[in-house]
Order: sequence, then structure tokens, then C-alpha cells
Amino acid sequence: MTTIINPILPGFNPDPCILRVENTYYIAVSSFEWLPGIRIYTSNDLVNWFHETDLLTDQADLKGNPSNCSIWAPQISYDAGKFYCVYTNVKNTTRPFKDCHNYLITADSIHGPWSEPLYLNSSGFDPSLFHDRNGRKWLLNEIWDYRYETPNKSAGIVLQELDLKEEKLTGPIYKIFSGTQLAKTEAPHLYHRNGYYYLLTAEGGTGKDHAVTVCRSKEITGPYETDPNYPMMTAKESPDTPFKCTGHGSLVETPAGQWFMSYLMTRPIEGAAILGRETALQEVYWTEDNWLALANGKKIPDQAIQIKAATVQAKETDFYDPFTDSLKKEWNGRRILPEASWCDLSSRPGFLRMLSGESLQSTFQKHLLAIRQKDFQFSAQTELRFEPKTFNQMAGMCLYLNEENYLYQCVTYDETLGIVLRMMRCTKGEFCLLEEQVAIENQAISLKVVVDHESAQFYYKQGSDWQKFGQRQHILFLAGGFTGNFVGITVQDLGVFKGTFADFRYFQYQPKKIGNA
Repeated sequence: MTTIINPILPGFNPDPCILRVENTYYIAVSSFEWLPGIRIYTSNDLVNWFHETDLLTDQADLKGNPSNCSIWAPQISYDAGKFYCVYTNVKNTTRPFKDCHNYLITADSIHGPWSEPLYLNSSGFDPSLFHDRNGRKWLLNEIWDYRYETPNKSAGIVLQELDLKEEKLTGPIYKIFSGTQLAKTEAPHLYHRNGYYYLLTAEGGTGKDHAVTVCRSKEITGPYETDPNYPMMTAKESPDTPFKCTGHGSLVETPAGQWFMSYLMTRPIEGAAILGRETALQEVYWTEDNWLALANGKKIPDQAIQIKAATVQAKETDFYDPFTDSLKKEWNGRRILPEASWCDLSSRPGFLRMLSGESLQSTFQKHLLAIRQKDFQFSAQTELRFEPKTFNQMAGMCLYLNEENYLYQCVTYDETLGIVLRMMRCTKGEFCLLEEQVAIENQAISLKVVVDHESAQFYYKQGSDWQKFGQRQHILFLAGGFTGNFVGITVQDLGVFKGTFADFRYFQYQPKKIGNA
């Protein structure tokens, strides 16, 4: 037996959908405004997981989408030699409406090429595709009813047949589940076992009341009966558990007959989940009366589980990019893809030349290259060469949640001091240019940030020794919404779009290892 320590996917990896095809396991997670979208992790044993690929490259236009919108809750499935993925592109969540469009893409391999998106509907989010035994295919999704007086207007789960030959939904729309008193019903996943169709849903919202509810029916169109012991999983009544917000489950069966559920959870610090919503794994089983339950006999998932596997779990979150032949695939752009038009590895061999984009608060052409924060304690550093001529030109390293919450250590220009190092801070939309400025020489400069749970200390170096820059920053404001904190590099010219550039020598992310000073 092997022990799996949760989470299996640390950092911003929400809304997991798990799938097994032969001897390979896949997990797809939401990407929201970060591209490439729909990250896919793979494993051969459920123990060790690796970032395999991303499904959305040039198929999604996210420019201008508000924060916490864009790519939600992808669901992957497999049938007759083909992979299927359905997902939502959310354009607006301003109450009482929610503008969300659901799409389907297909491929013969998880690595693609993936088809052009087929538009399905816009009645609600979290689509899921079910391949029935008779060859029929059905689309499920949450349905949003703007007439509800409650803030959350999820009205339950609907089902409609998908005709792939005609490339459209067809026939009547069945409302198969209205939800329980937990409300906020979403994230449907449908399974067939022992003569029953089982519907897993998330309820209670994505916060502290998050839960998994199961219902079942002999017929796919219903009526569905709710598990009398619902919810099957929740951390709501467990204030002492370090895992919060547990929910959004999907199922997989191993060749050995064990059943597991992937789900999302958070590990807050002082109530703030700076790592975002993460992915964990829990063993489940089918009871004698054909309901689903956690293998531990509780409703609270385990921090560690046992699995029949001859391996040892090894979580490696280190990241290093020397900017040589091509960008490492872990990088993300915000609403735009990292690509040669602004991330150039050929102009100066051995460096990344990043052309300047719009401000860190833009939702269109922001040139930010970033990776997920995956650890509570880590350091990140880079070296850059930059020659700003005006105060509108900036380049450096940032901690970044979204357009309203970030810390930015940047090289820029001051009319009195010349080239300087400065710090910008935006908290809940309130921008602050910190007073401290350090005049620096017009040559290579190294920047570093050291994060320890709720705080961050920035450093710089020109020469042999690191120097502290500014006061230690409290960073729990970099938590909230549906995503997690990122760390990355960025360049701006607010006078002329793509009017300047910075050359980055490398980027390194290192978690603090046990026993390190």
C-alpha cells in the first residue's frame, strides 16, 4: 500500500474532472482567465501527477472578460477512441444575469489536435457530457434562473440529448434535479452502475458550505431520488479540519476495483486561501443499498489515503526556465497566450525578450508571464536587463491574483534619480505607489521575492549581495475569488504599446524544503 498526501495537485487547480482511459488517469481543471486553458494532468498510479498538456490554445477569446470569469469547470470523457471536452466560457457574472456559453471540443489524442469549439448552449454553466450505453449522448448543465430573489440563482440540473451528426442539441430539455435545501446546485457528473444512473452535484456554493450530493434514477431522464444521508461529503460542520470548501466531485474506478473521487478543497491561512482551490483525492465505496459514501465512514475527507500501488508519492514543485529553446509549458498568460509576438526567445539568444504591454490592470493586452504559487513557503527570482527612459516604462517581477490585487517590484524611471527600483501595490482595487525608491545602475539587476505564508520580502542585487527592498509585505489580500496567487514577470510601456522591451536571463521558483535555513 502507498500513502497519498493531499492535495495531489497543490496550488490553483480547481474543479477537477477525473478520467481513466486504459492504464492512464487524467484530471482536467479550470483555468479561468489564464491561457493556455484547461490544464490536463496525468498519472499511471493515482499517486504521482504530472502536467501533461493544455487543451485550449487558440480556440478561446478571453480578451476583456471580467475577473473570475472565462473558462469554468471543464469535463473530459472518452468514448469509442475519441476524447471529448465540454467547458464554459463565462463573459459576465453581474447579477442578476450570468452570460455563459458552453462548448464541445474533441480529439483522437489528449495532445490533440483538438477540434474547433462547437457551441452548445448558454442556459447555465458546468456542462457535462454523458455517453449512454445505447450510443446516445446527453449534455447536462446547471441552469441559471435570473428571476430568483436569492443572490445565487442556480435552479438545478438540466439534461438534453446531443446529436453529433447534426452538431446541435435536440429534443426536450429535462430538469432532472432541482437540488436540495443546500441550494446552489451545480457541477453535474453522471454515471451508470448496477442499473442506476447516478448524478453527482456540488451544492452549497464554493465557500465553506461546499458539498457533494448524490441522487439516482433507473431512467436517465428521471425522476431522481436524493441520497437520504446527503450530503455525502462536506467540511461545513468541521471547523477543525485543515481542508475547507470541499466539493465538486467526480469519480474513477481503478483496474483493481477501488473507487476514488477527485474534489476541490482549500487550505486557508487566517481564512484566506492564497493558494486558491486545489485538487485532492478520496477513496469512496458503494454501500449495500447502492449509495456512494466516503471509505472512512465520515463526511469529512482524509488528508492522507491509502492506495494499492507500488510507488512513493513525490511532489516536486520546483520550476526553472533558462529561456533557451522554448518556453516551459508551465507558463501562463492572462487572457492571452504566451507567444512569440511578445515573448521572444530568438532576438537575444539565451534571454527572453518581452515586449511591453498594457498595465497590470488591463483585461486585454497585458504582457504578464506567470506560474501558479504552489507552496506556502517559496522563493522566486529572475535577472533582467532594462533601460527605461520614462516613468511610463516598467519591468520586473510580481505576485499577482488579479487586476485588483497584486504586488509589483519594478525597474522604472524617475526624473530626478534616473533608473530606479519601485514597488506598486493594488489591494481590492485601491492602487498605491510605495514611497521607497532605490537608484540603480544601468546594468543587469536581479530581483527576488521570499514568501512565508502570509508575508513576502522583496530583494534586489547588482553585484554579489542581495539587498532587502522595502518593508515585509502582508500578502493575504492575494487570496479570493475563484483563482489563486501567481508569481511572474512583466513589462509595460504606457506611452507606446510595445514601445520598449526587457531581456530576462532566467526565472526560478523554489519551495522551501524541510530542513532549509
